[in-house]
Amino acid sequence: MPAPLSPPPPALLVIDDEVQIRRLLRVSLEAAGYRVREAETGRLGLQEAATEPPDGIILDLGLPDLDGQEVLRRLREWTRVPVLVLSVREREEDKIAALDAGADDYLTKPFGGRELLARVRAVLRRAQPADEPAVVRVGDLEIDLAARTVRRAGSEVRLTAKEYGLLRLLVLHRGKVVTHRQLLRELWGPHAGDQTHYLRVHMAHLRQKLEAAPHAPRHLRTEAGIGYRLVTEADTGS
Repeated sequence: MPAPLSPPPPALLVIDDEVQIRRLLRVSLEAAGYRVREAETGRLGLQEAATEPPDGIILDLGLPDLDGQEVLRRLREWTRVPVLVLSVREREEDKIAALDAGADDYLTKPFGGRELLARVRAVLRRAQPADEPAVVRVGDLEIDLAARTVRRAGSEVRLTAKEYGLLRLLVLHRGKVVTHRQLLRELWGPHAGDQTHYLRVHMAHLRQKLEAAPHAPRHLRTEAGIGYRLVTEADTGS
């Protein structure tokens, strides 16, 4: 019998605008057996991560287009891929902000090659399995969580920030009831837990934009007295 195929080595995406740093990382990481891809801006990095999800990301905070903290926040809207931050920023406040934004570890520049590889191994060991897909399709809706775009029957739908935030939470928990309190805390903060009229207004707007029959919604369902649920084709038995 032929020998079983071994899994490919882990793929790492390096997001850094410094050519020298990218070259150094590539040499060190490939010598250790990793596959390496590169992006020189935050937007390119987000695009690469969505198009071909890596096993881990090495991220610089000082990017020319988007601050690394913003890249982190956007990544964490749809993926749990482990992220190791590399930065010249040494202040404790910067490290805390990066970790709070979703970084798994933080390493300051300059760094030693052995420590870098040890940190990479550590974050990959802690990686969560099975990331969510970046693009979710429900009926004639297409929600691209990485690009933050929504299409209905192929045409882009313009949503406000709160409308998109509400839809994103329902997409991430699709098929499950998300309570009023959870939605309010996520979208309006910890002191908005009883302001359910906020949700009713934004849900009505979402249904007008996304449902063929807003008063008899197929996908954006109300669970009376509890919350809302995004119903997929599998949930309806279609």
